[in-house]
Amino acid sequence: MSRLVPVALAFMLAFAAPALAAGGSDGGGGSSGGSSGGGGNGSPTAQQCKKGTVWNKKTKKCVKVQSGVLTDEELYQQGRALAKEAQYDWAIEVLSAVQDQEDPRVLNYLGYSNRKAGRLETGIVYYQKALAIDPNFNLAREYLGEGYLAAGRVDLAMAQLEAIARSCGTTCEEYQELNAAINAAQ
Repeated sequence: MSRLVPVALAFMLAFAAPALAAGGSDGGGGSSGGSSGGGGNGSPTAQQCKKGTVWNKKTKKCVKVQSGVLTDEELYQQGRALAKEAQYDWAIEVLSAVQDQEDPRVLNYLGYSNRKAGRLETGIVYYQKALAIDPNFNLAREYLGEGYLAAGRVDLAMAQLEAIARSCGTTCEEYQELNAAINAAQ
């Protein structure tokens, strides 16, 4: 009987190792993190799909971007990652497929993508919509402040910095980032 334990253990390790090496647990991020497609579980990111498609974890294929193909959360995560990877127009396409267009996170990254793609006024409108829904959304305030800086409106950027300070203080990341951007612009 004592010989069965080492054999069983060796058997379990032999089959567990490939799953662990491939990132077997989902471990995918919540609303604030993660990569576009896999969340570290070995699946491709949206960046690895052709433009106009996104990674579908269920079918393990790149699929055409359209509402209802993936959950809003999956579309948001992939759109966010594409925005962070400087794929702004592709990010807008993915984020526009989200059914809940009142999600402040979606509006924020639509703003971010438009601003970074050179459509500053459109970006600012999206940030303002996000903040109308959630006035304490400090990341949208930071990005709005950066948009105002790009428009040469340091006064409006300072107003966003003050609002962030009231919400989370002067040590939170959003305050630090916007403060650094304002200092660099002056």
